[in-house]
Amino acid sequence: MSRSKISIIGSGAVGLATAQWIASKDLGDIVLVDVVDGLPQGRALDLLESSPIEGFDSDVMGTTNYEDTKNSDIVIITAGLPRKPGMSRDDLVAVNSKIVKEASQNAARHSPNAILIVVTNPLDAMVHIAAKASNFPKHRVIGMAGILDSARFRTFASKELDVSVEDVQAMVLGGHGDSMVPLPRYSTVNGIPLSELLPKERLHALIERTRKGGEEIINLLKTGSTSFAPASAITEMIESILKDKKRILPCAAYCDKEYGVGGYFVGVPVKLGRNGAEKVIELKLADDEKELFRKSVEHVKSLVASAEKFL
Repeated sequence: MSRSKISIIGSGAVGLATAQWIASKDLGDIVLVDVVDGLPQGRALDLLESSPIEGFDSDVMGTTNYEDTKNSDIVIITAGLPRKPGMSRDDLVAVNSKIVKEASQNAARHSPNAILIVVTNPLDAMVHIAAKASNFPKHRVIGMAGILDSARFRTFASKELDVSVEDVQAMVLGGHGDSMVPLPRYSTVNGIPLSELLPKERLHALIERTRKGGEEIINLLKTGSTSFAPASAITEMIESILKDKKRILPCAAYCDKEYGVGGYFVGVPVKLGRNGAEKVIELKLADDEKELFRKSVEHVKSLVASAEKFL
């Protein structure tokens, strides 16, 4: 069998960390793409030279030419301007819409059967741009967000309770931003709901910290943005797709009748397999959860309306 081919558009911190995680799991051959000549080539060679020590056989190459991404199984779009302290994800709509549009068109031209994973912010609007620009079937365009948000919720809960993070599961719905909807009822420690283990005020504090998780890191860094956790989340998606594991993971997927969304990409639980987003899982939400989710979807719709001006 031929090895899977995974192209990463954008060789910044997230792109490079993603390549490293993919190589460490030997998921396939990797192509790093960037507009800055020398950057993807240098980073690819540096990573490749670690292969004898780390013991992976994945090939890693860098390029400025989309032709080198031809026939990719998965194309990941991380290209775009990152947030800076004081910025929201929404502030990036104009510039990143143009970048994602071009990257998606090039991906579709050279890899018409690929699955697109979008990471660029503002995430939900950028997935919409990628779907329109690529003209791919909706199940082959997916956004990475919910896995990262859920991982942050899991991390904070495990530290608060002083338990192994392996026993903590969490679910976060909605847009990737301040309107995201962490669900304590569907977040557990070895099956026990967080709402039974933590008082309301502490649970609320964890939810708010989760919503501000990326901002917290950006403010600490002063320059640069998050990389390790987003890259790990992307890799989890790739592994489920390429190995057809059919894991249920929170991702930005296309919803029409599901949850009454009406034709937008938004964070929901999704079955990820070789065909991409194979099924959206509809959770039974309480009235207050439905209202929070509705508000989050409305925010996503407003971002999409802004982004569509640049199509």
